[in-house]
Amino acid sequence: MIIRILAFLLLAFAPVRLFAASDEPPVLPIGSPAPDFCLPGIDGKTHCLKDYASAKLLVVIFTCNHCPTAQLYETRIKRLVSDYEHRGVAFVAIEPNNASAIRLDELGYTDVSDSLAEMKIRAQFRHFNFPYLYDGETQKVSRAYGPTATPHVFIFDSERKLRYEGRIDNSPREQYLTRQDARDAIDALLAGKPLTEASTPSVGCSTKWLYKSEGRQQETAEIDAEPVTVKLASADDLKALRRNNTGKLLLVDFWATWCGPCVEEFPELETMYRMYRHRPFALVTVSTNYPDEEKGVLRTLKAQHASGPNLLLGGTGIYSLEAAFDPTWKSAVPYTMLIGTDGSVLYKEQGPIDALELRRLIIANLPDDDYIGHQAYWRKAVYGRPAQGR
Repeated sequence: MIIRILAFLLLAFAPVRLFAASDEPPVLPIGSPAPDFCLPGIDGKTHCLKDYASAKLLVVIFTCNHCPTAQLYETRIKRLVSDYEHRGVAFVAIEPNNASAIRLDELGYTDVSDSLAEMKIRAQFRHFNFPYLYDGETQKVSRAYGPTATPHVFIFDSERKLRYEGRIDNSPREQYLTRQDARDAIDALLAGKPLTEASTPSVGCSTKWLYKSEGRQQETAEIDAEPVTVKLASADDLKALRRNNTGKLLLVDFWATWCGPCVEEFPELETMYRMYRHRPFALVTVSTNYPDEEKGVLRTLKAQHASGPNLLLGGTGIYSLEAAFDPTWKSAVPYTMLIGTDGSVLYKEQGPIDALELRRLIIANLPDDDYIGHQAYWRKAVYGRPAQGR
C-alpha cells in the first residue's frame, strides 16, 4: 500500500517534461477525431470537448496574446463567431504558449504576455465573444492538435472529424486577402459540400513549447551580464532630454534611492525597456539624488540590472535642474513621462505608474517600423480611432 502511495505521489508531482525542438508534435491529420480537452477558461470555468457536443461544427482556434499576427486576427475571429454561432457553429480558442518560454524581446508588440491572468486582461480589453482556454501549463492538448503558429484553426464536422486545418485567411493584412479559407470551409461543411482545400499553411508566431524556456533563461543571463553605468546630467542635458531628438519614443523616469515607490516600480520599467528596446524606443532613468550619492545610486541600478541610459542630477541645485526638464513639475518622485518622437507628451504621471496603461500607450505610438497595420490596431484599441494623437 505504501509503495502505491509513493508511486502516486511521484506521478502527481513529477515535473513537466521539457520536449526538445526535434520532438515538436505533428499537425493533427485530416480525418482525425477531435482530441479531448478539459481546460480552464478566462471565465473561471473548465471547458471540455463534450460541452460542445450539440454543435453542428466545432472550430478550435489556437491563438495567443503576444503575437502581433494573432492580434490582427482578433477582430476577424470575433466576426466569425458573430456570423456563425447562430447557425450552430461552436468556437473555442486555446492559448498554447507557456509564458516562461517567451523571451522578453518577443513581447515587443504586446501589452501582456500569455499567462492565464493576462489572457483575462486581453479578453476584457478586446471584448472577446468566445471561450478562451489556457493550455500553457502542460501543453498536453496543444501537443495533440499540433498548432504550428498562432493563429491556427481546426474545424471539425458534426461527428467531430477534422475537415479543415490551417489559416483563417490568406493575408494578415486584411486589405490584401483574396481567400477566406476558414469561412469557406465552414460554409461548405454547413452546406454538405466538399472542401476545395482541407489543409493550408498558417502564418504567425511559432508555438512557444516548453523547451523554449531555455531561451528565456539565456536571455535573462545575458541581461544580467550587461554593464550598468550612470552619468551626471547638466541642465542642458535635461533640456535636450525633454525635447527628445532621438528619433525614438522616449520614456523618462525620475526616481531616488530613498523613494520606496520608485524602487518598487523599477523592475516594471526595466521589463518594458527589455520588451521594446529592439524597436524605436528608449528608457532613460534620472536619479534625483545628489552627486555625492552616486555610489548608492549605482548600487541600486546594478541590483535592477538597469543597463540602459541612466542619469544622475549633476549639481546640488536639484530644483533648477528638475525645472530644466519640466518647469511645471512639482519635484516629487516618482515622476514619469512618455515623449513622442515629435516632443509631444503622451503620458505624464507624478506618482506610481499604471504599467498596463503605459505599455498600451507605448505600443500604440511605436511606428509601423516592421509590421504595417500594427500601430493602427493599437491606436484604435487605445484611443478608439486609428488617427494621430489623442
